[in-house]
Amino acid sequence: MRKQNIFAILAAVIWGTAFVAQKVGAESVPPLTFNAIRSLMAVVVLAIISFIMLKMERKKGTYEPVNHKKLILGGFLCGLFLTLATAFQQASLSEESAGKAGFVTALYIVIVPILGLFLKKKVPIVVWLGVLLAVCGLYFLCVTDGFVFAKSDIYLIMCALMFAIQIMFVDYFVSFVNGVLLSLVQFITMTILSSGAALIFEEVSFVAIKEAAFPLLYLGIFSSGIAYTLQILAQKDSNPAVVSLLMSLESVFSVIASALLLHSWLNTRETFGCLLMLVAVILAQIPPSFFKRKTKNSAQ
Repeated sequence: MRKQNIFAILAAVIWGTAFVAQKVGAESVPPLTFNAIRSLMAVVVLAIISFIMLKMERKKGTYEPVNHKKLILGGFLCGLFLTLATAFQQASLSEESAGKAGFVTALYIVIVPILGLFLKKKVPIVVWLGVLLAVCGLYFLCVTDGFVFAKSDIYLIMCALMFAIQIMFVDYFVSFVNGVLLSLVQFITMTILSSGAALIFEEVSFVAIKEAAFPLLYLGIFSSGIAYTLQILAQKDSNPAVVSLLMSLESVFSVIASALLLHSWLNTRETFGCLLMLVAVILAQIPPSFFKRKTKNSAQ
């Protein structure tokens, strides 16, 4: 197995279990404050990793000059949309289960190719089928009697959209700059934006922060500092379809972790919605060449 695929699977495991930590943290700490602290922890972790990495590269003679313009621009754009995505996600978890949040968030895998239309990229029919299934899955997951979406459901859909945009920016900028440094600037941006917004819109309670110390440590070190760096490294020089599919498994791990750790089980309707979304996610990642190859083999 390629190392990029291993990175993607590890990121999916960490993100999936992180939904439980986010759910626990959401019970005591407001979303913007929560994200400001976790991103600050990520900055500390990534700063240490970056220092060691650059020192080793200079020692081995493999150091390459940093494209500061691309690094700052890329880190800012990735950090901006990551800030928005995590803010919507964390706000939703005060009302939603960790498992459900994980599956709706995975909708970004379907949104990415749709956004590609604006970049004049063709979208295969199988992707549109995935979109249709995802919409059906969202209906069973989120829509109550009378076709009413809860506010938390709208937050999760916005979260998926913001993550999709962040992924597209990562795909572009990771070709120009070091992945670890890109992740560092991304979280510096998130720390500044989340902290500023928290000071304006929320009241900071140090007692509440102390109560959520363990979830914050897990999210800051593993989910933010390590997993998002793994995402960037996984997307570099790899097949984006395969990597995206592997990362989308976070939705499966979120349901498993939520059930085992929080004893939060989905009802039959929500489980069916989750299955539809999982199929949609898988369909969205199948390259058109797969079907062409099947047709060619059948003709022979």
